[in-house]
Amino acid sequence: MSKTETKSTVLVKHHLKQLKLPTMQSECEKTAARAAKENLDHLAYLLALCEAELVDRERRAAERRLKAARFPATKTLQEFDFDLQPSVNKPLVLELAKGDWIDQRENLLLVGASGTGKTHLATALALSACLQGRKVRFFRVTELIAMLFEARDDKQLLKFRSQLAKLDLVVLDELGYVPASKAGAELLFDVIGAAYERHSLVVTTNLSFEHWTEVLGSERLTGAALDRLTHRCHILETKGESYRLKDARRRRRSNDKESTATA
Repeated sequence: MSKTETKSTVLVKHHLKQLKLPTMQSECEKTAARAAKENLDHLAYLLALCEAELVDRERRAAERRLKAARFPATKTLQEFDFDLQPSVNKPLVLELAKGDWIDQRENLLLVGASGTGKTHLATALALSACLQGRKVRFFRVTELIAMLFEARDDKQLLKFRSQLAKLDLVVLDELGYVPASKAGAELLFDVIGAAYERHSLVVTTNLSFEHWTEVLGSERLTGAALDRLTHRCHILETKGESYRLKDARRRRRSNDKESTATA
């Protein structure tokens, strides 16, 4: 025992450890010293410790939710350039960021060409939901179908579906880039059907609705999927040229100017 540690301090730390209050355990001495310096009473000291524990607990929980969401990259709305993408309904995006639509179990469809910001917006809105305390999972559609096949083959499909059912929001990214097999389309439809009015879905796609049969195959399956997705739904369209093409042109012009200047 150090000179500064009294028997009471050791016992308090031990009890806090047993109670699984790690922040209170690590901060109790420093907070006690600050309370004594500021002449705070016992309740004020206890309040400061409880607040520190709650703040740190929420931080750790947020980190766990972000890790479990498996975002391919961190994207925020602050990073999205609405001036470069004027077709996007900015007031609607900012309203969606509040998350009320998720509580109402509504869906969000982002429709537009490749490189126009669909995945950025989907990720940013899902990340906001995470930070607000909601359980989120991000999938690329091809990845999800592969995981569903694997779960089916391992006789774990019911378990996988029950894991999805516990989520508040599921992101299905890049629907339409690769056609699904008949079995894959049916497994994907099961996910969409199971989510209906139970939790929210975000779907990004480069296909207009009339072309979804190119992915799901059957007109019957496509109609049923769209019926469930669009019943209570927000739709965002991203029009215009790909960000990546614009950036490539900008970098090429910049390199040409540098080459001319040094010639």
